[in-house]
Amino acid sequence: MGLVHDPTLVFLDEPTTGLDPQARANLWEHIARLRSERGATVFLTTHYLEEADTLSDRIVIIDQGRIVASDTSDNLKAQVSGDLVDLEVAANDQVAVAAQRLGAIATGVVVNGRHVSGRVERAGRVVPSLLRELDAGGVSLDSIEVHRPTLDDVFLTLTGRSLRDAEAGEPDAGDDETILEEARA
Repeated sequence: MGLVHDPTLVFLDEPTTGLDPQARANLWEHIARLRSERGATVFLTTHYLEEADTLSDRIVIIDQGRIVASDTSDNLKAQVSGDLVDLEVAANDQVAVAAQRLGAIATGVVVNGRHVSGRVERAGRVVPSLLRELDAGGVSLDSIEVHRPTLDDVFLTLTGRSLRDAEAGEPDAGDDETILEEARA
């Protein structure tokens, strides 16, 4: 009903909550058409950060009633320091060497069993030489994964907790944590 008069400004509050994946995808397409075909500006509140990333031109993160960030998705993700590089080492006795080599180029190196991970600036540029160094040091890998920062990473970095904690009703998480996205034509 709110779209019958062809508005130029539309406010949607958590419109995809409880929708199945097909209905959610259909609504995403409809929102995109509002922008591209009708030139509407859409303000959308959502806790689904993938949705905010996909649909928005600008994102505002609100934590406990205060704006803690406002920018494009790419700029917000650039604030998280680097790509996450996760190495799965083939043998336990090689973990220390892998951690030392990754630590030379990464921040926040974490060892969890045979997994060694850390944040690396521009991982695509430095991972090939890291792999050569690991090979030269006799370290065999079962796998390597490189993950670009997500809006989940941004939210956790800015607020110190994840949306999952907020939605689960953790004690210091309030209902006022939300992601506002502004989608402009």
